[in-house]
Formats: sequence, C-alpha cells, structure tokens
Amino acid sequence: MFKEFREFVMRGNVLDLAVGVIIGAAFGKIVGSLVNDILMPVVGLILGKIDFSNLTIAEVVKYGAFIQSIIDFLIIAFIIFLIVRSANKLKKAPPPADPTTKECPYCISTISIKATRCPNCTSELKA
Repeated sequence: MFKEFREFVMRGNVLDLAVGVIIGAAFGKIVGSLVNDILMPVVGLILGKIDFSNLTIAEVVKYGAFIQSIIDFLIIAFIIFLIVRSANKLKKAPPPADPTTKECPYCISTISIKATRCPNCTSELKA
C-alpha cells in the first residue's frame, strides 16, 4: 500500500499541483499585504486621509507587514524547493532511448540507422 501511495504522489501532475497550490497561497499573502498595507493607505491619504477598512483617518503605511509577507513567501518557497528536489531524487530515471540515427563513415553526415546506403554520398554502408 505504501508503494502505491508513493507512486501516486510521485506522479508529476500530483506533485506539481500541490506545489502550485502552496506557492499560490503564499503569493496571495504577498498580494494581499501589498494592497492592504501599502496601496490602500496611500490611496486613503490621496482621497482625504480615509482608511477604507475602518473608514477612519489612515495613520501609517504598514510596510513592515509587507516585508514580513515577502519573507514568509521566500521561506515557504525554499521549503517547497527542498521537498521537490528530494522527490525528484526518488524518481527513477527513464531508460535512454534507442538511437534512431547514425553517422556515415565516409561523409560524416547524419543518416537513418536503418540505411544501407548514404543518401548524401551514395556510399554503401556496412550492416
């Protein structure tokens, strides 16, 4: 059962979706902080010192909260990077594909591996 669960989690689309959701949520905090702590107080000051969240006079721009959101995002992104890197190490490498071309020994051009005569220099090739 553990082996099946591991195969399920290691499928590319499941892991990618999980990473996307986590990073998206963390980035959403940055955007929310940018709007709530940086942009809206400035807009409130421009429009007559109105704080739209409480409809009171805007006191400060909370740039520290914005910086904290960025730091939180970077920490979450780094942890996700470590998890994905570990998961990629657990994946088995696919076997190398069989070659489909070879090089003509006479004219050094690339030809099909099934060719018995070079289409470029018309030399007969050994099987």
